[in-house]
Parts: sequence; C-alpha cells; structure tokens
Amino acid sequence: MADAHASHSSFTLDIMTPERVVVEDEVESVVITSTEGSFGILRNHAPFIGGLRVGVLKYRKGGKLHWLATDNGVFENSENKLRILVDSAERGEDINVLRARQAYDRAKQRLEHKQDGMDVLRAELALKRALARLNAATGEANRGG
Repeated sequence: MADAHASHSSFTLDIMTPERVVVEDEVESVVITSTEGSFGILRNHAPFIGGLRVGVLKYRKGGKLHWLATDNGVFENSENKLRILVDSAERGEDINVLRARQAYDRAKQRLEHKQDGMDVLRAELALKRALARLNAATGEANRGG
C-alpha cells in the first residue's frame, strides 16, 4: 500500500554532469534555482524547459530532504520526469564543511580586496559556488551568507 501511494505522488528526478549521474531516483518534490528564480516542482507539473543557476537544489524523497550544490545548467520537465544537466553537482552530505567555509572566506576576501586585472565576474561566480556548497553541506538552502 505504501508503494502505491509513493508512486502516485512521486516523479523521476535525473541529475547529470558530463562525468556522471548524480541522482536517478523517484522523489516527491524538487526546489530549483532557475534563471527566473526559485520554484518547486511536484508530480504532474506542466511541461517546461529552463536554465539553472548556481545554487542549491533541494528534493524530498520518502519524507526526507536532500540538498545538492549545483552549477549552471539546463532542465526539462515532462511526463513526470525532471531531467537536469549541470556542469557540476555535489550532494550536501559529500561536501566537507570546513573546506567549503574556507573557499567561501577566500572568495569573499578576494572580492573585498580587489586587485588590478582581477576578473570580478569570475570571483563573484566562485563566491556563489562556495556559498551553494556551504549551504548544501549544512542543509540551509535559504541561508543568505
């Protein structure tokens, strides 16, 4: 009976990078950071295609929340299957919090003390990636930083 309920309220989530499949599972909900802002996806969502920004992706499986730090990418949703293709994705539980904090601090300091010839856009992207990794690792997808 529980299986019938799960399949009735779940849909397929596939998250892939050029190197590997990160997630391939049945889930109840997903929250993504698209180029249009954050939004949630449930079973029977209308079909659509969009762009993904650096950020934290959150999904619920079996009532438990999971977080991933994701890079830029694209997604497509149709027929109860959400496919996400990203440059990189890392499960929150696989992220070393100390290293993520150090990367965040370095990126923040680099932006605060800009040097001549510094690529500001690249430094800002490094800060966003570091914050996403830190937030995914600590399970705080909505933390400001």
